[in-house]
Amino acid sequence: MAGSGSGFPRNTQPYLRCAQDKMEEACGVFGIYAPGQDLPRIATYALYALQHRGQESAGIAISNGETIYLKKGAGLVSEVFSNNKDLEDIPALSALGHVRYSTTGSGCLENAQPLLIRYRQGALAVAHNGNLVNGGELRDRLEKEGSIFQTTTDSELVTHLIARYGYHDLESSLKAVLPELQGAYSFVFLTEDSLVGVRDPFGMRPLSLGIWNDFYVLASETCAFDTIGAETIRDINPGEMVIINKEGIRSTQVLPSPRFALCIFEFIYFARPDSNIQGKNIHLIRKELGRQLAREQPADADIVTGVPDSSLAAASGYAEEMGLPYEMGLIKNRYIGRTFIQPKQEIRSLGVQLKLNPVKKLVEGKRVVIVDDSIVRGTTSKKLIDMLFKAGAKEVHLRISSSPVISPCYYGIDISTHEELIAYKRMIEEIRREVGATTLGYLSRQGMLDSLGMSEESLCLACFSGKYPI
Repeated sequence: MAGSGSGFPRNTQPYLRCAQDKMEEACGVFGIYAPGQDLPRIATYALYALQHRGQESAGIAISNGETIYLKKGAGLVSEVFSNNKDLEDIPALSALGHVRYSTTGSGCLENAQPLLIRYRQGALAVAHNGNLVNGGELRDRLEKEGSIFQTTTDSELVTHLIARYGYHDLESSLKAVLPELQGAYSFVFLTEDSLVGVRDPFGMRPLSLGIWNDFYVLASETCAFDTIGAETIRDINPGEMVIINKEGIRSTQVLPSPRFALCIFEFIYFARPDSNIQGKNIHLIRKELGRQLAREQPADADIVTGVPDSSLAAASGYAEEMGLPYEMGLIKNRYIGRTFIQPKQEIRSLGVQLKLNPVKKLVEGKRVVIVDDSIVRGTTSKKLIDMLFKAGAKEVHLRISSSPVISPCYYGIDISTHEELIAYKRMIEEIRREVGATTLGYLSRQGMLDSLGMSEESLCLACFSGKYPI
């Protein structure tokens, strides 16, 4: 197996990120089969819509029916694809796009996706969202058998396995490979003549099917369909594989699904508010989470504000339920791009102030409820509360529209140890003192389920319960 073979120059400089006080998603994927269409432009627009799922790198692979071309780079979609002339002249048959936030594998360009390989059966590009819990075991086995890896990602493991099974068609290879994989994943594969999407048997990572001008598209979220003018058809089922080519679309249940276990944080934080997952609108779900939070954790206050952007819907729901004014007490700087590392602690500590700033005239002398979707490490919460007090807030009541995060995630989210979590082995009052809030209230686990209208058996709640589906 060779590397990308894309013909584009490779930037080998590593790029870094610092630890965030939010759970960060692994990636966003997009695929389209639409012969003769302007696929580089369409794929770029779709990746803009999925940018919230990953800001470290972006890439697009284009097939002309005989060869797969690849362009990828470090940074935002706008940076990587500011000039698309190198893709515009390709007579496109299909395209595959990816935005990445690194979980497994370091943040360097070699790990940017799509990955493109050339092996006995031809060319194959892959884009992956998720994490394989048995990735280390598979890598050890393959290395002992002579495999040489170009990246440190789980995604490359799958391409090695596909090449080793050696079936003539990708569908047969995946039927042999997928039973070996354990973990959360949504894969989209691109061959010279086909587009293939696969979702893990638990459905932990989202993947949706849409239609654009009579052509089929796949994406991590339906907001990508809206951006390019496509219509949503349905979610790909857990354990399902769809094959899209000149013959149309075909579906097969390639793996049995023991249960549905969609990550609950898609509803709480990851997904864009205008997306729909399992037929449920994310904005409306978050607003109901806020209403339920107000019922369970009311506060004697003057105004309610949210932490932009993922908590604004919950904050408005909380305010409506409490009968309090909803105000934009925190303003987000829209021009702060990727997370960066600065050499000095005093410079790093300015990160929150660069991204968010309180409106002093709104909060001064007020008892403020600030609604956030979660507390992970607690560092951001502490800084925000301190900022509000310095802006003149009389009291700051912190309300969280989810339960305490007490366990790490091994399925593609960058929380890997208990010690990173402020709620691990701490009582609510200890957390309140740590972040400096006047009062602190979390939404109960049952309150989350009631707001979603879903059962505990249909979601992955491992970060809240410590009970892992796999």
